[in-house]
Amino acid sequence: MSDEMKPIEDLEQRLHRRKLEYDALSIPEATTQQAVQAGIRKATRQRKSRLRWMMSSVSAAAIILIFTGCIRVSPAFASFVEQLPGMDSIVSLIRQDKGLMMAIDQSLLQKVGITDEHNGTSVTIEGVITDESRMVIFYTMKGIQNPKNLMYDIKLLDKDGKDLPVGFSYSYPNPTSDEDIYENMINVSFTESLPPQDLTVVFKESKEADANEWRITFPVDHSLTQGMKRVIPVNETLVVDGQQINVNQATLYPTRLVLDMTYDPKNTKKIFGIGDLQLVDEQGRVWTTKEASLPEDGMSAFFESMYFSIPKKLTLHASGIRAVDKDKLNIQIDPTSGKIEGGPKNLKFLKKEIKGKDMILHFNITDSENANSGLSFTNIKDRKGKSFEVSQLGWSPSVAEASVTIKNGASAQGALDMELFSYPVLSQSPFSVDIPVNP
Repeated sequence: MSDEMKPIEDLEQRLHRRKLEYDALSIPEATTQQAVQAGIRKATRQRKSRLRWMMSSVSAAAIILIFTGCIRVSPAFASFVEQLPGMDSIVSLIRQDKGLMMAIDQSLLQKVGITDEHNGTSVTIEGVITDESRMVIFYTMKGIQNPKNLMYDIKLLDKDGKDLPVGFSYSYPNPTSDEDIYENMINVSFTESLPPQDLTVVFKESKEADANEWRITFPVDHSLTQGMKRVIPVNETLVVDGQQINVNQATLYPTRLVLDMTYDPKNTKKIFGIGDLQLVDEQGRVWTTKEASLPEDGMSAFFESMYFSIPKKLTLHASGIRAVDKDKLNIQIDPTSGKIEGGPKNLKFLKKEIKGKDMILHFNITDSENANSGLSFTNIKDRKGKSFEVSQLGWSPSVAEASVTIKNGASAQGALDMELFSYPVLSQSPFSVDIPVNP
């Protein structure tokens, strides 16, 4: 065996052990995924807002469980892992993003290796990969006293200490093969600005007293992906379930492909999303999407990147749209009597629940079993005109039941007026369109 191949085989063995560990876990049905998706929609619609995506370790395990392919890595990828000690399990996540894997194979990873330590616990930014559209920050934690109870918030700041106008998501850290080291990554989306020259990442414990804070500042190397951007005009108009969708263009970056679509303002329905979006090339390879930005008049879907492996042919496929007639968007609910006026016919109010200062509304939505997107509201007001916000969402797809937590809703008086912000029912109207990657 050559010295060059030994690190690769060692890495493959570690990855295989990690897979076996996750295969042994029992994963309960999760009811939080819709909260994540709704949070993405809210964060990307509101101007200069930030997204915090927090998942349990069980949810993270559930993600890893679906990655069951043969574990093979390139020499460049093995080198990447050797640069970031203890990152074995996060590698399992990265491997499922073909574009990110290829970017790392092209040596686009910037090694950082800066640590901040307080009270025996340290946080290290190990590395970062970025282009004009996306940044992925890899970090580790060491010396955590009580990992199961560790809760923290993350902030991303510019050189002046101001919040970056970005959406970002993160999960709580996963254990590694080293029992003292935990790791994960922060996924940052640039929709309103370019990556900063200098970035500060702040980790702060989510507790009222004696909260530790770790602050790490590092320069961002823009030269690694400078000029790596390709705009692909599409300019195709589709009619789906009677609604017009304009597929405008795709922009290809090393870390992802961004597909921009707009909806005709004359549409009779409000479109909340498009179901089962995927790109398929001439070899049958599927390039998936897990995130999207949803401005008022359309959506930008983020797919795995094929920047370093341009296919001969690329086709967008979808199973239909999630939409509601515009005259059924406004709803009035009396939480006490259970009376509901307006809204789609298949939306049924089940009950209200008071929890501390909050009010939790429970619903059933027929014809939405196993939908991957749930229910949310905006513009909530009580009979006195007092405004309220949604703080948490729950979605149980197997029984098609949703819960909506209204912050401080226990003080609401009378019936609540609200507007649909998301709705899970999918019209079965599949469509496809070619993306001219090779005009």
